[in-house]
Amino acid sequence: MTLKGWRLVLNKVLFIPQRYVFGLLGLFALANSFTMRVCLSVAIVKMVKEVSPEGHIVGETCPDTRIYNTTDSVLSTNPSDIYTGRERYDWDEKTQGLLLSAFYYGYVVTHLPGGLLAERFGGKWTIGLSLLATSLSTLVTPFVVGMWGAFGLFTMRVISGLGEGPVTPGFVLLMARWVPPSERSRFGAMIFGGAQIGNIAGPYITGLLLANDGDWANVFFVFGGIGIIWFIFFTLLCYSSPNSHPFISDEEKLYLNANVVASGLHKKLDPVPFKAIFRSAPVWSLVIAAIGHDWGYFTMITDLPKYFSDVLRFNIKETGLMAALPYIAMYICSFIFASFCDLCVRKKWHSIATGRKIYTTVSSTLPAIFIILASYSGCDRIKAVGFFVTSMAFMAGFYSSVKINAMDIAPNYAGTCSAIVNGLAAVSGMITPYMIGLLTPDQTIQQWRLAFWTIFVVLIGTNLVYLIWGSGEPQWWDDVDKYGYPPNWKHGPLKKRTEDSEKNVVYPKHDHSPIAKD
Repeated sequence: MTLKGWRLVLNKVLFIPQRYVFGLLGLFALANSFTMRVCLSVAIVKMVKEVSPEGHIVGETCPDTRIYNTTDSVLSTNPSDIYTGRERYDWDEKTQGLLLSAFYYGYVVTHLPGGLLAERFGGKWTIGLSLLATSLSTLVTPFVVGMWGAFGLFTMRVISGLGEGPVTPGFVLLMARWVPPSERSRFGAMIFGGAQIGNIAGPYITGLLLANDGDWANVFFVFGGIGIIWFIFFTLLCYSSPNSHPFISDEEKLYLNANVVASGLHKKLDPVPFKAIFRSAPVWSLVIAAIGHDWGYFTMITDLPKYFSDVLRFNIKETGLMAALPYIAMYICSFIFASFCDLCVRKKWHSIATGRKIYTTVSSTLPAIFIILASYSGCDRIKAVGFFVTSMAFMAGFYSSVKINAMDIAPNYAGTCSAIVNGLAAVSGMITPYMIGLLTPDQTIQQWRLAFWTIFVVLIGTNLVYLIWGSGEPQWWDDVDKYGYPPNWKHGPLKKRTEDSEKNVVYPKHDHSPIAKD
């Protein structure tokens, strides 16, 4: 179909290919979702009352060098750290750990429903409405906390998690519909690397908003408001598939239909083959690898600001800046790893499966080592921050491996598989903040070192499982008509679509692909 009228105008205004428009808005989506996720990690420092030094048990702690002076730069200590604004709360370490983990109680629940909804109704509205819910709950958080305290904050964080749960499976599905295999590592780095933009901007902007007696409520107002603005642009410019896009060029549509392997572009899919998925070794190895990554990653994004503030004794501005530095390194390295991985696959220097295993190892083993080195650097701030930055830089390999592996093994059911993987892995986010609170009641270096050793063990152990059972090839159950049943399958035939459901498919005028009603 030749574009005319307003469709042609929009295509010319958005002069880059529409899959890159999708990629950029995906980047902003992940960035904003992570600012809303991690902002509490820094804001909670100003939401709670400080415990006097006499209240701490004497142990291996760093001296507090935060001597107030009259200058006010990002790397100075000053009277602005003395908070006199909105009410502060008397929450102990265990309560803070529970509040920091509250997000993941909701996040875990909506992964699988979100993936199924994205496959049924399209990724556009599943993602858009989900992040709108998170934005609104973030926006009203200060009012709810003012009325109900810790219970109100816990509830709002659970609702925010419920909203963000469908985001990852939704974008994995959209990538499976929009991105050819040879470009997936780069798009994975672009879109999911947006999480690192959020991890950079969230703590840093939060630190700036809280300095100079800043009201902690402003953190939630700013990031919630940005999320609503993003929702407007996303609903106007993004669509669930190339065939449902009203102003994509004919050339790009033909290219994507010829090169994207997800058969969901061309026919109605069979029901999700759950009994085959849950018996698939590659799926379970992917779940275990994701659990390992999330165990380390969620500990870093949730508790690293507290480590910088309570152990290394950075002030609130310094805490925001120092907490952002590891994710700057992670974001930059995600593109380096992704480009090199795509190059190697394109040149056939190694298979997709080998590439996924290489970068899973890079993103688990090396970070585990540097996190331990950071824990043994004691009160040496420069050395500790350097080790944390290096550990997160290597963790960027995750976006060229585990994060996109569901598209390799199940391009047709990528949304559901990603939902299962990320949903189960996100249980780590429920456990680790609370566990850190229990392990570090006095915020001593020795207590934190034990917490970091648990990360080391989990990262190394889960990587070994993935190296043995991980895969990069489409599984037979992803398209049983194409691959057939394996000889050792003894669990009966998979469910097939019925003729009645086939009648419900909506066909566009010029091709035969099912489309979501955008």
